[in-house]
Formats: sequence, C-alpha cells, structure tokens
Amino acid sequence: MHKYEELGTFMIRVVTGLIFFTHGLAKFQGGIQNTTGFFENAGLPAYLAYFIGAVELVGGFSLLFGLGTKLFASAFAVIMVGAIITVKLKSGFVGGFEFDLAILVMSIHLFFNDKQIFAIDNHLVKK
Repeated sequence: MHKYEELGTFMIRVVTGLIFFTHGLAKFQGGIQNTTGFFENAGLPAYLAYFIGAVELVGGFSLLFGLGTKLFASAFAVIMVGAIITVKLKSGFVGGFEFDLAILVMSIHLFFNDKQIFAIDNHLVKK
C-alpha cells in the first residue's frame, strides 16, 4: 500500500477509535440505566447496552493503537448495521442514519485493510 494511503487509513482508524471510545465511555458515565432504558424502548434487550458499551469502550481504545483492528472493526460494523436498522432508518438519511452509515463504511474499510502504519497489529499478526 502506498504510504499516503496508509496515512489515510491511520487517520480513519484513530478517528473511528476515538468516536467509539467516547460513545462507550458516555454510556457508562451517563448512567448505564439511561442506555438500558433506551435499548428497551427500541425493543432490544437491556443487557445489550452493557455488551455494546463495553465493546465500544474497549474496542475504541484498542483501535487508537491498532490492536485487534479487524476484530473490532467487524464488531463496530455489526453494531452500526443494528443501530441503523433498529433506530435510525425511520428518521431518514439527513438527521437520521448518515453519521452511522459513515462509521459503518469506515469500519468496513478498516476490516478489509491489511497493513496500517503505527499499528500494534503489524507486530502481532504475521502475513
């Protein structure tokens, strides 16, 4: 991969990690009961709030350092598809699911991308 493409992927990875880390943190700092209530109102089991919050928190932090990128990127893609289908789709594109769609595409990009600069995965995963 060309070094500028790697730099672009690095920026996508860090921004995606930061977004998910802060969203996961907010779920717990704001009171997980608020999030479980939101999930229940959306017709989802309340326990998913704990699971998704933890995945966002740990996965977002890990992405900042390029650790478990493919694993967490795929988990984030699944979370975004779920969010779009269960909550955001009915609000339409603008003001509805456009942000979630962007994060979904960023996560898919990270999943399919093999080599990234400044990533711990480069030293752990042998190609």
